[in-house]
Amino acid sequence: MLILVINPGSTSTKVAIFDDDKKLVQKTLRHDVSELEKFNDVMEQEGFRKKEILKFLSEEGYKVEDFSAIACRGGILPPLESGTYRVNESMVDYLKNKTKVKHASNLAAVIGYSLSNGKIPVFITDPVSVDEMIDEARVSGIPEIERLSLAHALNIKAVAREVAEQLGKKYEDLNMVIAHLGGGISVTAHRKGKMIDVNNANDEGPFSPERTGELPVGDVVKLAFSGKYSKKELKKMFVGRGGLVAYLGTNDVKKVLETGTDKEKFYVDAMIYQIAKEIGGMCAVLKGKVDAIVITGGIANNQNVVEKIKSYVFKFAPVFSVPGEFEMEALAKGALRVLKGKEEAKIWGEKNE
Repeated sequence: MLILVINPGSTSTKVAIFDDDKKLVQKTLRHDVSELEKFNDVMEQEGFRKKEILKFLSEEGYKVEDFSAIACRGGILPPLESGTYRVNESMVDYLKNKTKVKHASNLAAVIGYSLSNGKIPVFITDPVSVDEMIDEARVSGIPEIERLSLAHALNIKAVAREVAEQLGKKYEDLNMVIAHLGGGISVTAHRKGKMIDVNNANDEGPFSPERTGELPVGDVVKLAFSGKYSKKELKKMFVGRGGLVAYLGTNDVKKVLETGTDKEKFYVDAMIYQIAKEIGGMCAVLKGKVDAIVITGGIANNQNVVEKIKSYVFKFAPVFSVPGEFEMEALAKGALRVLKGKEEAKIWGEKNE
């Protein structure tokens, strides 16, 4: 069974072709920031990214009709249980018109559904909005605002199970803190197989290569009412043009560490400091009973970054580095389980909204 996997990020689209669970080819279609800035809204990028995917398929000698299924990264949907869902018109409409958070992941199911043209099934697995948070973690300090469970759930869950296997135990028997370091940063607390607390990578936690993370509220209010920026401009400053991009004009951590000035490297060190602080907070959530701290995501490929984070948190628990992302494999396997009848696809409907 051939499966096409689609996984959009903020400045790239990862695509892969699997034959059952064997990866035949994977490519990262990189999109220049200046090209993406032509679009006022992330959903406006649908046609542009779809065209790039079709070009990739043509270059590899495939047509959409060759595939048994399309497996897509889950977008910012309302809180839902873990599992594999069939993409339908209702889900696409929600992602295009109703979702409360604008994010590149929203594009995946929309593009996949458009490519399929109703002829082959389209799935998502463990979307960003998988919600296992405890009630205490939801309280924000303002009754009108509730903290949300939005994280890189797909890769985080896959990595959690891999580390548990390395320890010779089940994920459901362990306490872990897992930090996914990419264009956005998710630091999560896991208690006995449940992701009980997360920092919403768009609004909270450490600043990242492209996002501001948590900000001083008073200063944000002043900025918002200064008259200098529109609502859309401010949101772009917070997600997309924040973090290292705001300070250095680049999101390339590796390049800064290899060729940057001392001043430029300082901002990477500041980001690492904030990541470590967030990890420490999640260790406190688990009352100090932590079996493993796991560092994953694209930035974890840089051993220098990993070692600097370790220098802050090594006394809390053993630190594991699982560099890169396993989202493509997890998406393909999610679709394959359904195609082979090992799992029943969940159906998205009005009750989910």
